[in-house]
Amino acid sequence: MTETLTGLDPTTLGDLLRVAGSPDFHRWQDQIRRTGGCANPIHLTGWTLAKDKTTGETLHHYTTEHEPGGRLRVACGNRRASRCPACAWTYAGDTYHLIRAGLAGDDAKDIPATVREHPRVFATLTAPSFGPVHNRPSSGRCRCGTTHPDGDPVLGTALDPATYDYAGAVLFNNHAGELWQRFANRLRREIAARAGISQRELGDTARVSYGKVAEFQKRGAIHFHAVIRLDGPDGPESAPPSWASVTLLSDAIRAAAAHSYTTVTVPAADGQPCRPFRWGTQLDVRPIRAFDDGADITEQAVASYVAKYATKAAETTGTLDRRIGELAELDRHDIPEHAQRLIRACWDLDPLYPERRLWAWAHMLGFRGHFSSKSRRYSTTLGALRQIRADYRAAQEREALGLDDREPDTVLVLADWQYAGHGHTPGESALAATIARDLQLNRETVREALADLDHAGEW
Repeated sequence: MTETLTGLDPTTLGDLLRVAGSPDFHRWQDQIRRTGGCANPIHLTGWTLAKDKTTGETLHHYTTEHEPGGRLRVACGNRRASRCPACAWTYAGDTYHLIRAGLAGDDAKDIPATVREHPRVFATLTAPSFGPVHNRPSSGRCRCGTTHPDGDPVLGTALDPATYDYAGAVLFNNHAGELWQRFANRLRREIAARAGISQRELGDTARVSYGKVAEFQKRGAIHFHAVIRLDGPDGPESAPPSWASVTLLSDAIRAAAAHSYTTVTVPAADGQPCRPFRWGTQLDVRPIRAFDDGADITEQAVASYVAKYATKAAETTGTLDRRIGELAELDRHDIPEHAQRLIRACWDLDPLYPERRLWAWAHMLGFRGHFSSKSRRYSTTLGALRQIRADYRAAQEREALGLDDREPDTVLVLADWQYAGHGHTPGESALAATIARDLQLNRETVREALADLDHAGEW
C-alpha cells in the first residue's frame, strides 16, 4: 500500500482512502483479484438461481444486491497490453498455448506429440522500403553518421521526411492482409511443384498449416511472424508424405514470397501513382527444433515470441491505441512526428480510397487485419481455450457450493444479467494496479521456482 500512495495526486489519494475505508472493501478486493487486477472491468447487475429439477429445491441463489455498489465486476478481456495489462497477460497465455500446441502437441487439445516430427519453420515476412530511416546497422553507424543507442526515439524515423513515402507505407499496411493471403495461396503451388504433383494431389496428400502474428516495426510498417507447418491431409494427427521436409518447405516459402503472383496492386488515384506492393527483401526462414541445440530456435521460444506480440499493436510506434475522431486530436497528445505523418497520410488518402477505410484505421497506421490468426487445422482455438478455463472455474464454483456431486442435467439454472457500466474510479484504479502487480509477482515467483526444480532435475 505504501508504494501505491507514493506520487498520487490529492484527488486520487482521497478516493483511494475512501475505497480502502469502506465496509465492503475486502469484497471489492476479492472481485478485482478474480478479474486478475483488470484495469477496466465490466460492471453487471442481476442474479442467478440454481434449483433441483425434480424437487424444486433451491440449491443456490446469488444476487448482486449485496456486492460493493450493487455490482459484480468481471474482466474486460481486452488483448491490448496498453489498455489492460492483466487481461492482455491472459490473452498472451492463451496464444502461447495455442502456438505451442501446434508445435509440441497437447493431448488435452487433441494434438498428438508426433506433430513434432512434421516439417515446421518460423518465417518473418517484412514490408518493402519506403525510404531510408534511422537504424542500427551491423556496422554500428547509421547513415546519418550517428551510432544510435538502443531505445533512441529517432530509430525508425525517416532520414528525410520530405521524400519518405508515408502514403505508400500506410497503403501497404492497409493491404498487408491481402498480401498474406496471396502468399499463402502461392505457397501451396510452390510446395506442389517441388513435390512433383498437382495442387489437387497436394490436397489429397498434405496440408499447409500456420499460426501468425503481426508486428509493427519502429518505422510503422507491418510485418508478419508465422509458424508454418507441413502435415498429412488430415492435419496435425496425420503424418506428412515422405517428400515433405524442412528444406522443401523453406525453399517454397522463399519462392512464394518472391513470386510475381504475390503482389497486391493499388490503383492510381488523384495525385497518387499505381503501387504494386510485394514483400520486402528481408525474409527470414528458420527451422524450429524441439529442444535447444544452440543453433535453431525452439518451440518454447517461438511460442513466447508470438504471444508477446499478440498483445501489442501500433501504439508501440507512438500512436494512439484507439480510433481517432479528428486530426485536432494529434495536437492534444504526445505523438511522435513520424507517427503523426503516417496518421495524416491516412486522413489525406481516405477520400481517394473510400472502400479501404483508411481514416477509421489511422490509429493502426492503416492496418486493419487480425493481429493474430491461424489456419483451421493448425491447433486448438482461442475460444476452446477460454471454454476450458470457464469449465474449470465452473467446476470450482460447484465444488465450493457443494453441488459437485449432482449431475448437471438435474440442476436448472436461471439467470438475469444487465450491463451497468465499466471501469474504476481514480482510487480504485490505483488499488487495482497494485493487485495486478502482486498477482504478476506471484506468478513470476512460481515460474522461477519451477524452473529451479527443473534445472535441479527434481521436476
